[in-house]
Amino acid sequence: MSAAERPQEERRLPDAVADHPLWRLAPEPLRPYVQLARLDRPIGWWLLLLPCWQGGALASAALGDPPRLWHLLLFFIGAVSMRGAGSTYNDIVDRDIDAKVERTRLRPLASGRVSLRAAIVFLVLQCLVGLAVLLSFNGVTIAFGFASPLIVLIYPFAKRFTSWPQAVLGLAFAYGALLGWTALTGGLGWPAVFLYASAILWTIGFDTIYALQDKRDDAIAGVRSTALLFGAHVRLAVGALYLASVVFAEFALLSAEVGGAAQIGLAAYAAHLAWQVHRTSDAASPQVALMLFRSNRDAGLLLFAGLAAQAAILAYS
Repeated sequence: MSAAERPQEERRLPDAVADHPLWRLAPEPLRPYVQLARLDRPIGWWLLLLPCWQGGALASAALGDPPRLWHLLLFFIGAVSMRGAGSTYNDIVDRDIDAKVERTRLRPLASGRVSLRAAIVFLVLQCLVGLAVLLSFNGVTIAFGFASPLIVLIYPFAKRFTSWPQAVLGLAFAYGALLGWTALTGGLGWPAVFLYASAILWTIGFDTIYALQDKRDDAIAGVRSTALLFGAHVRLAVGALYLASVVFAEFALLSAEVGGAAQIGLAAYAAHLAWQVHRTSDAASPQVALMLFRSNRDAGLLLFAGLAAQAAILAYS
């Protein structure tokens, strides 16, 4: 039976959110595009969005202004569209590799449910949405925004030549920390640089956990990852990455001269990461690895909540 002939339930991807409303309500012809954009896997856009929100909230706290709700909404739209565009591009590049990996062989391009031409058109449409969002910000943010796709273009090829593709992903996913800051301040500053470094290390850590699901298939397909590189020492490595993320986040708070609620948010973020490290191991099942990976939405929200609360306290006190 071909992938296109499989019942709807069998064509769901294994790491998609069960019974996601966008999958359930979308007409059958649109379901492959829901999967291409990872709309049935919202954790991806959450992890792209959170550094944007954190950077914006940190800037608000540093300036003594309340959080900019309009900016938060724009970053949400931009994160969903650009996460979808990046995922579509990744699937275009990896369509042959995906067909060899159990977890990804039913992806729309790898299974033949979407043509290459249709995927390219869909990619362009999503990029146009992201461009419209970017052009809503100031000139500095626009300039920084135009630089970020260069990192995205490299990422799908990174696992072919380095054991650190997660670091390339980190450079791309964490980039929003710079955009969130410059959208309010109109310039770059050390708090944004430190927050960017923190988010890069966080991304490498949680994507290493994610890659634990594919260790066997990646080794067979010749795909590299930090999960394979760290091997039996993955808990120690993820712990070191998360600790460094917390340290750089602390540098960001100190250089922005904010404390109080922001420090409480950072402490909660650190505690969540420590729990993840405790549960991480080289022998973790795919279900546990996916659960831990998804939990990073909550970790990032804890840090954002602390920064946003601090901004509100300073603005209205």
